[in-house]
Amino acid sequence: MIDLHNHLLPGIDDGAPDLDTALALARRAVAEGITHVVCTPHIHPGRYDNTPASISAARDTFAAGLQMAGLPLQVAAAAEVRFGMELMVGISQNQVPFLGQWQGKNVLLLEFPHGEIPFGAERMIAWLLQRNILPMIAHPERNKAVMRSPGKLKPFLQQGCLLQVTAGAVAGRFGPAAEEIAHQLLEQGVVTILASDAHNLEHRPPVLRDGLEQAARLIGDARAEALVRHTPWEIGQHHFL
Repeated sequence: MIDLHNHLLPGIDDGAPDLDTALALARRAVAEGITHVVCTPHIHPGRYDNTPASISAARDTFAAGLQMAGLPLQVAAAAEVRFGMELMVGISQNQVPFLGQWQGKNVLLLEFPHGEIPFGAERMIAWLLQRNILPMIAHPERNKAVMRSPGKLKPFLQQGCLLQVTAGAVAGRFGPAAEEIAHQLLEQGVVTILASDAHNLEHRPPVLRDGLEQAARLIGDARAEALVRHTPWEIGQHHFL
């Protein structure tokens, strides 16, 4: 399986604090059947001021550690980018790493604030689309505004945005409200990929299988498999080839 949203890189955000923890997370991912990860540390101005250079350095440290430990996990890096005006500056200065490509467009893993869908978000999405950048909205099922009113996602789907749903939410690990939204989105056929959004071993481990099994019960084995294998590979493969 291929995981396109996780916080395994050491010492760079609220995920793995150090290389030992990152390697412990990698061991869990490998045991889970994950073969490739695109690590997506936060770019959140004022909180996590990551750049392509800082992310690349952490990825190199992690990759060297994996090799030393003999762990068969292929690792690349992008970012989970917070919605805000700084994003436009970052794009203009080529300081925003892309998750991959989809149908000829660069895919950006875009995080909305957890409590809301920002006013004017559609305008920002339109600005990105004009620049051949396709947003993939991170964990919409856990956004409080979407939980209150799932219809708030509709304009973004109409614009063509992709959706990344958290495997743990599908399996009920984030509570009944997120689980219900995740199941609705799966049944509507609007989920692009499932990913772990792993941060730690205790509460948010790098696991996909329980979410995959639950998704398969809802939408069938083939469609569920595509969410953790074929589609994430199609998006992220250029990092590994």
